[in-house]
Amino acid sequence: VASLFATMATININTVAAAILLSVVSTTSAFTTPSSNIFRMSHSPIDSERRRQSVQVMMAGGFLGGIFGGENSSNTVANAATSTGSNAKINNSCKGPTNEIIKKVNGMNQRRLGGSDIIVSELGLGTQRWVSSDFNAPNKDDIFKFMDYAILDNGVNLIDTAEQYPIPSDGKKAQEGDSELAIGEWMKARGLSKGESRKKVVIATKITGGRNVTPKNIKADCAGSLKRLGTDYIDVYQLHWPARYSSQSNWGQSLAYDINADKNPYWRSLGGPTSFEDLCLAMQDLIDEGKIRGWGMCNDNAYGLTGCTRTAKALGVTPPCSLQGDFSLIDRKSEENGVAEAASP
Repeated sequence: VASLFATMATININTVAAAILLSVVSTTSAFTTPSSNIFRMSHSPIDSERRRQSVQVMMAGGFLGGIFGGENSSNTVANAATSTGSNAKINNSCKGPTNEIIKKVNGMNQRRLGGSDIIVSELGLGTQRWVSSDFNAPNKDDIFKFMDYAILDNGVNLIDTAEQYPIPSDGKKAQEGDSELAIGEWMKARGLSKGESRKKVVIATKITGGRNVTPKNIKADCAGSLKRLGTDYIDVYQLHWPARYSSQSNWGQSLAYDINADKNPYWRSLGGPTSFEDLCLAMQDLIDEGKIRGWGMCNDNAYGLTGCTRTAKALGVTPPCSLQGDFSLIDRKSEENGVAEAASP
């Protein structure tokens, strides 16, 4: 998967963390996505006609060609999607070289996120503890100053947040969603929430992961984030963690895959985790509706990255443009567990 492999420092004044965004464009490597992940009929509202067209796309485009194909495979499935009458605003083609420096703003490089048309600053503002219930969390006045300094004066445009932020939230002093609310208030106060000025800010927010990730919840949670942010669209909508079982090693657990954990009823009851197919189609629906510009993943691995990308390309819809995970001097998993290889140009 050809990708941006840029280390992005996530600024949080009180706590400075390093993060990495790996942005997906295309692939020349072989990857087999299990048919159970492609065709599992989970309980989702996707209509039968859309699913029929999706299967037609895979067959017309040559599904195996989409998985194992080279440079022309993306065009093949995109053309097949068009031939089935799909109205998807497909963003399958590369808009330019990954990691390309597009411009410099007040000394800050702004680069292409994957092969998309989303341009992000090399540094981004991390918001996990903003207005949280922690004893030394930055309050609203503090974070307004952070955004003024970084975005208005120093060329930063990327804000990384989530519907679950702030962490910690005690339900009294702070509640989940308060970070998005505060960002929305700042954008409105600075005249950046609507119109042409909205382009000065790139908002990356996240839907809560696990079994919460269903086509229905993707739509509902996105609407909730848009309301709190007070804006018309989200630039990058990401899964906070995978919809399926995965060894969440970035949180300190073992890298080892536990087959018994994968069989847990939490993951396998009521139709099992949302399939790659349903996930990709649900994100494409949000793109078609103009509610998001692109989508991606957090705290995932090479399997999830490649599975989502190749499934999207086989369906003829927009693939993910980012994978965000821990990366620092002491945390090198992205270089060691296959993510760097999956995301290499």
